[in-house]
Amino acid sequence: MKPFINERFLLTNKTAERLYHYYAENKPVIDFHCHLSPAMIADDRRFENLTQAWLEGDHYKWRAMRINGIDESYCTGSRNDQEKFAKWAETVPATTGNPLYHWTHLELSRYFNLIELLSPSTSGKIYEEASSLLMTPEYSIRNLLKKMKVEVVCTTDDPCDTLEFHKKLRGNFEIKILPTWRPDNVIKIEDPGKLSTYFKRLEASSGLTINSFEKLIEALDKRHGFFHENGGRLSDHGLDRFYFAQFSSAEVEKIFGKLLKEESVSAEEAEKYKTAVMTELCRMNHKRGWTQQFHVGAIRNNNERMFRKMGPDTGWDSIGSPQEAFRMSKFLSSLDLSDQMAKTILYNLNPADNEMMITMAGNFNDGTVPGKVQYGAAWWFLDQKNAMEKHLKDLSSLGLLRRFAGMVTDSRSFLSYPRHEYFRRIACNYIGEEVEKGLIPDEEELLKPLIEGIAYNNAKEFFGF
Repeated sequence: MKPFINERFLLTNKTAERLYHYYAENKPVIDFHCHLSPAMIADDRRFENLTQAWLEGDHYKWRAMRINGIDESYCTGSRNDQEKFAKWAETVPATTGNPLYHWTHLELSRYFNLIELLSPSTSGKIYEEASSLLMTPEYSIRNLLKKMKVEVVCTTDDPCDTLEFHKKLRGNFEIKILPTWRPDNVIKIEDPGKLSTYFKRLEASSGLTINSFEKLIEALDKRHGFFHENGGRLSDHGLDRFYFAQFSSAEVEKIFGKLLKEESVSAEEAEKYKTAVMTELCRMNHKRGWTQQFHVGAIRNNNERMFRKMGPDTGWDSIGSPQEAFRMSKFLSSLDLSDQMAKTILYNLNPADNEMMITMAGNFNDGTVPGKVQYGAAWWFLDQKNAMEKHLKDLSSLGLLRRFAGMVTDSRSFLSYPRHEYFRRIACNYIGEEVEKGLIPDEEELLKPLIEGIAYNNAKEFFGF
């Protein structure tokens, strides 16, 4: 019997096989959005076992284990690594139909050449073999990246970050590890005390006293320039939604004065403050020629009890309501009106927003750059076969698939890079089906740049790394 992960995995027609193996399979990887640790890359960490490499910080797996009835002690708790892995192996058969089942077996195959299906009966063997490899120099973090032909990694970093590990890596590692500016903490005003503490951090990192909104923007711009000097060319904004309200400078200064005093503000004041901050951040991106990414639509930390106990990014998030198109339109239009629209990628978490987001992106392309404002990859809960196929179909119908910058891992795991293969196989299968239906001509001059573009070339050209 053929292994589950074989040459035809996800490729259901001959054209798809040809497209994948000829044009996509061997392309390098540009990972322009992830949550990998630059410190771990700089230290070239070696994991002691497969649990450390696979389950540390992976809220996708924790979430599945909880749904499968596994006690929290085996997810984020005090159980030993082997016990935790055994419970993950117990969960894997229950993930059939979920992308975790595909990712798990792709990763076992591509990193460790292990083709057995993970289950309680194979758990011990797989754990021992993979763990023994991970302890060798050939499986250090830097070598894991090289093994997957990674060319560029863009991490996610707070404006106050010293970027010490990026500096350490620059010129000392053939793979580019670049910072991405993530200033979300500046607009998290729901907890005035926490915001005030963050302003003090920003003061320390910028060397400026933040006693007005004008000084806040000056401090952020100084840090933005610091990121630019250290290779940063992307910003990322993880928002529940787009914000927009008309505001005056005097109004924003008054609202900021309240925030400095750790006073709460009204919903109207919050909208004005957030609009003002986001506008200034986007102007910085434009001024320095960056690309800005907007990840919108998540409801985070839904389980308040567990959030208080464990903190953010531990698996208690979900898809939010569809985006309000009007506010999104007005915000983007305000940037365009002053000719300060940077290159932009829009990601949605609610699949109901696909068509709106694609057509919204098309409103703000001005012919200066191919795909200047474009629709991003299927993200988070949509990073799975059904949603990727819908993404490709919707983008083909309402935008230009040919200009799509392609896939990202959006991951905290150093074993996540087969997700690029996963996407490439799904994309080749979708296009192969269209060819075999007679809806796309079977012509190399048409198909080669399309597949190579979304697999690698478009990202290389768009970002200019």
